[in-house]
Amino acid sequence: MNRVLDTWCERVRQQWGDPVGAAVAYSLCGPGKRLRPALVVAAYRELGGRGDPTELATAVEVVHTYSLVHDDLPCMDNDDLRRGRPTTHCQFDVATATEAAFRMVPLSARVLAAGAAKLGLSAATTGAIALELFRGAGTGGMVGGQVMDLEAEGREISREELVRIHLAKTGALITASGVMGALAAEASAEEVAAIRLYGREIGLAFQIVDDILDATATSSQLGKTAGKDAKQHKATYVSIVGLAAATREADQHIQNAMDHLTSAEVNLGLLGNLAQFVARRRN
Repeated sequence: MNRVLDTWCERVRQQWGDPVGAAVAYSLCGPGKRLRPALVVAAYRELGGRGDPTELATAVEVVHTYSLVHDDLPCMDNDDLRRGRPTTHCQFDVATATEAAFRMVPLSARVLAAGAAKLGLSAATTGAIALELFRGAGTGGMVGGQVMDLEAEGREISREELVRIHLAKTGALITASGVMGALAAEASAEEVAAIRLYGREIGLAFQIVDDILDATATSSQLGKTAGKDAKQHKATYVSIVGLAAATREADQHIQNAMDHLTSAEVNLGLLGNLAQFVARRRN
């Protein structure tokens, strides 16, 4: 994936020039977990795909990275550390970071189209995959979840409201990633449905673990500012149900994810490994 990102970053620097092109490259080519593209690849391979879905998967990483750049801006979470490095607006400036992130949205569509063409996917399948990605990233998913998250700062919310925020802000794009891989592999409707349910559970588990790590890990371990949720008076699983109960809930969501795959007779393989990674990660 890093090779694909490097290629696209070089293209945009030539087309857009600096500093915006440099800011896009800085944001995309930094270290990261690459969980979402890994889910695209894992679903594609476990459901019978035979090509190389790396470029298709890269489209998700572009969308995810755009969201991180905007999430860190002073008008949002106002953070200065991401992936162990200065955030994009600190490395460049707010205006450059803002524009760079906006430009990543159409860039992700270009990357997706190139990846779908490489796999020989039909126009209908490519369209369905694009719909999954941008629905997951849009106002009904990640963007809408971010709005709900900001609106919830400084006030008490219910566990049910917190789940809705997590499912949208974090879970929607994670779910879309798995479904994209399944669609690219031309999986059956039952298999796609199982992957969607798996992604929902993985997304919730990922955010619960994120809440736990924010409360228990250091900034150097996380590669981003620790303790940020408490400072911003954000509701989290830890603040609402406690550390022990949050840990149990994360484990239960991982088990639920596995059960959905097993019920649809989808091989756990790489998908099972990613589920365990979500549960056991330390950053």
